[in-house]
Amino acid sequence: MIVFSAPSGAGKTTLLDHIRRTVPGLVYSISATTRPPRPNEVDGRHYFFLSEQEFHRKIEGDEFAEWQAVHGHLYGTPRYFVDRTIESGKHLVMDIDVYGKKMFDRHYPQASGILILPPSMDELTRRLRNRGTESEESIGVRLANAKKEIAFAQTEGKYEYTLVNDDLERAKAEVESVVHEIIDS
Repeated sequence: MIVFSAPSGAGKTTLLDHIRRTVPGLVYSISATTRPPRPNEVDGRHYFFLSEQEFHRKIEGDEFAEWQAVHGHLYGTPRYFVDRTIESGKHLVMDIDVYGKKMFDRHYPQASGILILPPSMDELTRRLRNRGTESEESIGVRLANAKKEIAFAQTEGKYEYTLVNDDLERAKAEVESVVHEIIDS
């Protein structure tokens, strides 16, 4: 199992899309969330989009391997999907925030962690603004959360690999190399 974590805007989704295209045979976990879909996101492919009531029912039913509140929305990894993939012997790739990873590690300590970081907070701000999907208030919340997430990951997180995404092509090559190292070990 490989867990990718990063603050919002660090380039994690872009790097995961690259891995999807270049490393065959991996299984990608689909998280559940209460946030609304972004343009081009498809329910059941990018996320399982749930109401808050549905999400809370799943928490009460212990149906998540991990779950967290992030930027005012709930995110979780369905436990059945993780267990089914482990039983199949395939390599599972997950996108989990740093707090969720700590919870996930309690259940699945064998998971390898890759932390993706932006080169600077200024660059992170630029990336979030360039998305065109966030209000200034939302960007402020994401930047404040990013500082906390980075500090938490570097002190309490279990990440075997940390990659700074300061050059996209280099970051793609590095993440591809790391994923091959993990699945070949």
